[in-house]
Amino acid sequence: MKAWEMEQQLIESAIPVVLSEEEQQWDGMADIGKVDDDKIKLLWGSNVPGSGAPERVIIAGIQAIENRGYIVEGYEEIIKEGLEALNNNDMVKLHTLTSKLYHQMNICIKDEKSSYWKYKIYKTWKQYEEDVTFVKDSYDVNSKDFEEKILIGWKSQLVGGALGTAVEGYTTDNLRKVFGEIRDYVRKPNTLNDDITFELAFLKAFMDKGGDVDSVDIAHEWIGLIPAGWSAEEVALRNIRYGIYPPESGTFCNPYCEWIGAQMRGAICGMVAPGNPKEAARLAWLDGQVSHYNNGIIGEIFNAMLVSLSFTRKDVRLLLKEVINMIPSKSEYYSVVKFALDQCEKSTNWEQAWRPCEEKYAKYNWIHAYPNAAAEVVALWFGNGDYDETLHIIAMEGVDVDCNAAQIMTALGIIVGKDKIADKWTEPFDNNIETYVRSMENIDINELTKWTVESCRNALKA
Repeated sequence: MKAWEMEQQLIESAIPVVLSEEEQQWDGMADIGKVDDDKIKLLWGSNVPGSGAPERVIIAGIQAIENRGYIVEGYEEIIKEGLEALNNNDMVKLHTLTSKLYHQMNICIKDEKSSYWKYKIYKTWKQYEEDVTFVKDSYDVNSKDFEEKILIGWKSQLVGGALGTAVEGYTTDNLRKVFGEIRDYVRKPNTLNDDITFELAFLKAFMDKGGDVDSVDIAHEWIGLIPAGWSAEEVALRNIRYGIYPPESGTFCNPYCEWIGAQMRGAICGMVAPGNPKEAARLAWLDGQVSHYNNGIIGEIFNAMLVSLSFTRKDVRLLLKEVINMIPSKSEYYSVVKFALDQCEKSTNWEQAWRPCEEKYAKYNWIHAYPNAAAEVVALWFGNGDYDETLHIIAMEGVDVDCNAAQIMTALGIIVGKDKIADKWTEPFDNNIETYVRSMENIDINELTKWTVESCRNALKA
């Protein structure tokens, strides 16, 4: 039946009724408007759910576009008026100014003087693959060792996420003022954050399609499983909802496409490609382009390769160097992780290496991939295989701590094993993982481990 026939059948079967005032449902429009108002307010001023850190995502959008080598003009007065409207709860004006500000972002012009353009722009996996020489190890996914490593990898990801969620969005100096040196959870830990959310969606797609999974498969799982996102992921969900699929879902009207959202979910791609960083990178590219672009996707590849090689490596510093060498040297992302590595090699402690990174990437939002990639490098280098010290460093560096800690601790947990992890980190958790993913609100970690292991084994059999 054609669409017009369906609609004609509907109208022809409709019998007129007279609704009472209570039945007319116009009051619901006000409720819808209130939800919309609340969403707009969040763009102009909100606090991170886990840590209370302040953020203004719409202003950070301007920052993100300028980071990507564009000039945004005429926004200063709009921002001033918007903040006044927010303060006065003038929603009529705030909605209008929000539209105006995003319009300015959409009509931005290229800044020919920006250093961004001296680096190669990677738009496809083929471009990336051609510029990199990958290492590859053999690893037995049918072994008991694999099952144990996946379990401890997931547990370590929860540890890192829980520690970081409470302190993300702050600077080293301000964290130290309040907490001193962070060497334990600053509050009772929990598993609720957005770090694991998108990894579960990837895993569901991978379970169904294995190595044949593509970005559209992943996008379909996103829109089915994930009720909401933030910054790049929220834009991508909106795009997918209206039929804009990858890679356009990651770029269309998305100023946040080089932020940390893809980088925070690379671990799962490494977990299902143990010892095979090229395959981990390929899967990360497919996943990353659902919501990100160029350096944003490379950030996910970085973490995917870290976790992939953690199955076959013991020396954290050598692992880090190997992974950085598999980032294309023509990319701006490479310049970031290489700069951080250079600081490590000439410094005697983590803070001496971190401070130049903190200064160099100050113009990037704390949710951008770059300062967080640098934080990962410094924490891994000076943690040097010590689980407690690595957590201490990644927490003290600040910025997007939960995303950073969840990723690198997945790799480190796989490397060191459960015997090198103090009970204080894992004991607060039972086997249950709480999420806000539809149909996966409560997941047993042993079942998640089994799901991950079987998905990987089945993919390799296919």
